[in-house]
Amino acid sequence: MMADHYWTLKRKIGQMVMCGFHGTEPSDDIARLIRDEHIGGVIYFRRNLRDAAQARRLSTQLQQLAGGKVQLLIAIDQEGGMVNRIDNGVTIMPGAMALGAARNAAFARQTACAAGEELKRLGINMNFAPCLDVNNNPANPVIGVRSYGENPQLVGELGSAAAMGYQEAGVAATVKHFPGHGDTGEDSHLALPLVPHGRERLERVELAPFRQAIAAGVDAIMTAHVMFPAFEPERVPCTLSGKVLTELLRRQLGFTGVVVTDCLEMGAIADHFGVAEGAVRAVEAGADLILVSHRIERQQAALAALLRAVEQGRIPERRIDESVTRILAMKRRRGLLGGGGVPAASDVPAAEAALRLAETVSERSVTLVKEAGRLPLDAGKPVFVVWPEVRVGTEVDEVIPQTETLSFWLQRLGYTVREERIGVNTMKWEADYLLQESLGYEQVVVLTYNAEASPQQVRLVKKLEARGISLIVASVRIPYDLNAFPHIGTYIACYENRPSAMRALASVLAGRIQAVGKLPVTIRPAYPYGWSWNG
Repeated sequence: MMADHYWTLKRKIGQMVMCGFHGTEPSDDIARLIRDEHIGGVIYFRRNLRDAAQARRLSTQLQQLAGGKVQLLIAIDQEGGMVNRIDNGVTIMPGAMALGAARNAAFARQTACAAGEELKRLGINMNFAPCLDVNNNPANPVIGVRSYGENPQLVGELGSAAAMGYQEAGVAATVKHFPGHGDTGEDSHLALPLVPHGRERLERVELAPFRQAIAAGVDAIMTAHVMFPAFEPERVPCTLSGKVLTELLRRQLGFTGVVVTDCLEMGAIADHFGVAEGAVRAVEAGADLILVSHRIERQQAALAALLRAVEQGRIPERRIDESVTRILAMKRRRGLLGGGGVPAASDVPAAEAALRLAETVSERSVTLVKEAGRLPLDAGKPVFVVWPEVRVGTEVDEVIPQTETLSFWLQRLGYTVREERIGVNTMKWEADYLLQESLGYEQVVVLTYNAEASPQQVRLVKKLEARGISLIVASVRIPYDLNAFPHIGTYIACYENRPSAMRALASVLAGRIQAVGKLPVTIRPAYPYGWSWNG
């Protein structure tokens, strides 16, 4: 195929670049990149997607721009739980750590397959999920509940099952972030993290899940912008390291699929190497698909730098041919070579079935960590609920307006509830207001969100506990919140605040179901991996 006159050098390099854009219609910039630069893929963010019908139209428009011979990869980060680029008109499946608490590989495969079928209906054919990062660092600012947990075997089992679920639905799965972003204390969106461990430990922990996914036949692997001195002695992230991408991933682990970079506009690359030079070095290292998600000038610079590198002999054209061959093989498996287009709208299971699945998994994930005789809530007394809101979004903290909060579900179960919303990074005056407004309530439920990074959340919990009321704390993101107030009497880990999780929590608080989830991470020695108050 590489000898075909259709495959000019420019077309081949275009296939190796995936770009993002702004707006809910094809922008002039993305249209030009597709038509003139022949880029091989587009990535969606929340900025591109209003609802399912609009997403489907957008995918159709983009594929029409690409013509028909080689369709676009249309990718998304739809991890479930707390990271979803679209939530209107699709089912929000439980995230990785909730699945880790439920301890069921069949659930991981089923939820991924159901989510994949919905994505396919929207014309989305590649998912940058699941995360195979082993989250054994409680201070990790970017992975956390996106990981299945701290146990490599559990992460590998559930992650491989999820990857196969997406691919069963016809969507290319992308496991990430190779060789592992779980034991970092910095966010590679902002910095250049380093994992200092020796090779033996990395083989046993970080690499083990990726070995399982490779053996299962995953389509793609995304690189981490993280330094691993045990694999690469130079101060370069794995995305730019031939020792990692070619020697380790290709030759030692035997991966023959597509290697896609994490976005080169992240600080770890853009601030230290530059996007254009980063693109060239990533291809030299062994990457196949270069991701540049945001700015047109950087996207054009990456394309131009790759073309120039080949024309000037820095990158042999056969190296380009190797990557394009792998990309086209994946596109062929996913039905993206010749014709096809966006699947018919009817080619998706009933949304009701997907929702029931999400609710079942959420019910199995809620984990009772501590209990001091405060469950169930007394239906004869009013309940004061504190709901934390994300008000400033990031790549991994999305602002999603939510009506089906805990109070919504408690009211459906017959409780009288007053709910007060605060910012995740609440101010002292907000905490003081809540302390005042909650006076007179004998039952208070505080939902916490990454509390250790929010002093006022911690202060609020401690002052409420000092009142001697029936206080229940439930974390709705990382379960490590308990370490900020270790003497709290009743503590529940939910791993996310999405509707199915809050429905399950309400059922536990009301005594309708028992919390049967098991901790997928160690909170502290008294509450280790696998712990549940209910045994």
